[in-house]
Amino acid sequence: MKPAIRLAEPVDAAAILEIYAPIVRDTHISFEMTVPDVAEIEMRISSALAMYPWLVCTIGSQIAGYAYASAFRSRYAYQWTTETTVYVHRDFQRRGISTALFRSLIAILRAQGFRTAVGVIALPNPGSIRSHEAVGFRKLGVFKRVGFKAGRWRDTGWWQLELQALPDSPQTPIPIGELAAAAGIASLLATGLRFIRS
Repeated sequence: MKPAIRLAEPVDAAAILEIYAPIVRDTHISFEMTVPDVAEIEMRISSALAMYPWLVCTIGSQIAGYAYASAFRSRYAYQWTTETTVYVHRDFQRRGISTALFRSLIAILRAQGFRTAVGVIALPNPGSIRSHEAVGFRKLGVFKRVGFKAGRWRDTGWWQLELQALPDSPQTPIPIGELAAAAGIASLLATGLRFIRS
């Protein structure tokens, strides 16, 4: 079955929730405490796609993983920085899907004009650390005991990737909808596909 990476749609919410629910329910990896419902995931996808990419990797008819970018902070001066998130279905672990999604997401963020990507990792999480560092993120530091999840206080590690050079007068990033309407989005989405292993 040939893998593909595409922009998510609200109709993908149920399959995305199938990936995300056990992460919320059974691990400390997400600091969310209650599993959201399908309607909430639909709303998150729709809201994100007003500005930021939300990608899914499909293998056959199944969503094997997803990745998205979101606002780092709300102040105007932060608009060139984005926070990134990637999750992979438990049945598709260790097949390069995280790297593939990251590569495609990074290519799109660069084309939009974002300058910096940030990854926040609930620790310990060696798999996520490997995934981030495999695509060039570098560790900045650790916030100690900032969240309580799964019965104990948790640290978060902060990783950063410079997406491209920092100009003196940066242009406002392009919304994902505008980029998707332009030629070349298919090649950006396909950037990561070569990293997927069968």
